[in-house]
Amino acid sequence: MSESNQKQLADTICYQVKPKETPVTVNKKAIQTAAEQRSKEQNLFKRILDLFKRDKRFTEVFINGVLSHKRVAVSVNGILESFETETDRQQLFGSIFKGKIQNLESGLKAAFVDIGQEKNAFLHYWDILPCLNGEGYNEHNHDDEIEIINREERKSASSATIDMVPERFPIGSDIIVQAIKSCIGTKGPRVTTHITLPGRYLILTPCSVQCGISKKIENKHERERLKGILKKLTLPNDMGVIFRTASNGCPMRHLVRDLQVLLNTWRRIKAKLAEAKEPCLLYTEPTLLERVVRDVLTDDVDRVLVDNEADFAFITERVKEIAPHMLKKIKLYRDSIPIFERFNVECQIEQTLATRVPLPSGGEIVIQETEALTAVDVNTSSHKGGENKTFIFQVNLEAAREIVRQIRLRNIGGVTIVDFVDMKQAKSRRLLFEFVQKELETDKVHTQVFPLTQLGLMQISRQRHTESLHSQLYAPCCYCNGEGKLQSFWFLWMKVQTALWEQRQSIPEAPLSFKVVVNPLVKTYWLGHYQDSIQAIEHKWSLHLNFSEDAQIHVEHFRLTRQ
Repeated sequence: MSESNQKQLADTICYQVKPKETPVTVNKKAIQTAAEQRSKEQNLFKRILDLFKRDKRFTEVFINGVLSHKRVAVSVNGILESFETETDRQQLFGSIFKGKIQNLESGLKAAFVDIGQEKNAFLHYWDILPCLNGEGYNEHNHDDEIEIINREERKSASSATIDMVPERFPIGSDIIVQAIKSCIGTKGPRVTTHITLPGRYLILTPCSVQCGISKKIENKHERERLKGILKKLTLPNDMGVIFRTASNGCPMRHLVRDLQVLLNTWRRIKAKLAEAKEPCLLYTEPTLLERVVRDVLTDDVDRVLVDNEADFAFITERVKEIAPHMLKKIKLYRDSIPIFERFNVECQIEQTLATRVPLPSGGEIVIQETEALTAVDVNTSSHKGGENKTFIFQVNLEAAREIVRQIRLRNIGGVTIVDFVDMKQAKSRRLLFEFVQKELETDKVHTQVFPLTQLGLMQISRQRHTESLHSQLYAPCCYCNGEGKLQSFWFLWMKVQTALWEQRQSIPEAPLSFKVVVNPLVKTYWLGHYQDSIQAIEHKWSLHLNFSEDAQIHVEHFRLTRQ
């Protein structure tokens, strides 16, 4: 039996003949054409405005609420750009806790904090410092690059260093912290004292006096307008506020209302903190629908479709309070075809979960997530245009665009190593690096990219807040324990021989008889392929081997008993 047949038989036990994965093909051209037709259904005024845009983007939000868990997809010109789903797992990211210092590790410069969860949280000393200084903001917990614009009278005169942390926060002391990273794998959550409360237009920093404006608001006059509004806001002296990108062009009354909502939320948190005697949860991030209203439904969105009446009512009610001009864009989807099927979202999600993603011109990228990092390989495969002198550069550009999209869709964090097709010219490598940098500008999560090495490898480092989409939707194989491979039957036979030899050495004088119990698949393979080897071992070592099968035993295991 060949190795491929052996693997197929092993798969029969584990997966009931799971088919080999083939690349999921998505006709992007047809999808984009359909989206273009839908964009023409907009009102005349909106279509006239689109004519003056250099970058024509038709953005749609599809909300699937008829299942037990809600799903939200955002597409631009028909192509899926972001996808989020509710899961059974508790997402700690953004939650605020009353904690108690359990341990201080001077070598790690970190504290371990009991937050009332299964695992203690990791708190780096640098994430405690703002609690001492009254400065800083939690850069991990919002999606904007910030320009700090402290007003002179709000600056704190106090200062502290990490050497002061053990003295100010000894073991057993209470502390209020916020999760900036959920439990990932076997690691507990990571927390900070840089508390932030994001609203639709503002981010409240209740433990910091610093204020700021998103750098994505590029208009100079708009930035000056927001700085003027900042001076008029009634803000407690010990708090700061950050203007999010969505505040661009927002009337002052909306900003004031958003600030009041955030201040009321913080008051409720403080009240709960005062009543709590043990470590506990004080605040959790809003539900998926609430986050959609807060973060996704911006002025850039052209249409929102909801397939559940209750969700439609909830969203329209919330939007009516904070952005009533968006109401006309929200529609209830009533078609009998599932919403994700109707608008080609389901097939794109399926591709997002696949290992191999085909490229439009015939190449493909292969994505493999591991605990340490994510590896991406770019293959030219049957890429069209192979006779063109610049076709390798074009393959890499096409792959780079898709890789950035897949990283964002899959929510891949940590280090990603991309093996591009090797290019000899330094200019081509530089242009590819600049292209990736530009593509990553649209990512709301903080990301860094480093130039190509001489081996054609590019490193992308992306902040990890929560588990990747793949980790949320898949569990490690219960049979191979997530390794993705099983021991060969030949290797198992070598292990049995080793065990027999040890027994023979311990009792050298008399003939011995052993019963060898293995999986039926292994027994069939051995008796069909190793009969000569078995007889040779029996003759050479004066043994008699009786092979038996047990369907419950793992294909990598065996039981050896003396008869």
